[in-house]
Amino acid sequence: MLRHLVLRSGSALRPRPHPAPRPRPRTGFFGRNTSAAAAMPEINTQDLDEKQVQLLAEMCILIDQDDKRIGADTKKNCHLNENISKGLLHRAFSVFIFNTEGRLLLQQRSDAKITFPGCFTNTCCSHPLSNPTEVEEKDAVGVRRAAQRRLKEEFGIPVQQVPPEEMKYLTRIHYKAQSDGIWGEHEIDYIIFMQKDVTLSPDPNEIKSHCYVTKEELKDLLKKADNNQVKITPWFKLIADTFLFTWWDNLHNLKKFINHEKIYRM
Repeated sequence: MLRHLVLRSGSALRPRPHPAPRPRPRTGFFGRNTSAAAAMPEINTQDLDEKQVQLLAEMCILIDQDDKRIGADTKKNCHLNENISKGLLHRAFSVFIFNTEGRLLLQQRSDAKITFPGCFTNTCCSHPLSNPTEVEEKDAVGVRRAAQRRLKEEFGIPVQQVPPEEMKYLTRIHYKAQSDGIWGEHEIDYIIFMQKDVTLSPDPNEIKSHCYVTKEELKDLLKKADNNQVKITPWFKLIADTFLFTWWDNLHNLKKFINHEKIYRM
């Protein structure tokens, strides 16, 4: 946890825990494979959280190595290591929201999450869906709309507080990571920044705890992760180790870091 991070006042930083999700009836995946790109491996989902299993039926956007849209497939198929090892790649985004004091909003992923449960990460990480609203590519407006949707679904942030036109799309990273022997990630991830005070009402099925951190507090968290005292998501570590602190130092001058042509291979 973040219990030993120190605030400027010297008091301990305490993440705000959310009530644990109530036990839910277990059920298997009910969707059908609608993609010719990957076969549907037989995976037992009976021991997984029902709500998270239902989300596996969402249709993600399949892309090639250059982020060109080539089709759609279920969230389940896109996150199975068996398919990732065959090259299945999808579009994603990572949102970083800073308050007006310049602190970064972090979340700890719920233990109900199928990939990287209990890990600390940036404000919101998810996928645009294969629908007319979120596949629109000009100025990444579809991705920014998806970010607005997920900020509402995960953190309860009113949509009017996070309009897509106020989100700054910086660049993209391409990475691959295994969560366990079955599930993983293989994404081209759009990086989105926003500085604004927002209203939070997190869904405990999505978010276990949350907190705002300073740069020094985040550095302390990263050290704890290196020492296996806490867990962080692999994409958050990659971004924090390479770009985040430079971008953070330039919150009011991000234009010089915008690069929509390059995809950073990580």
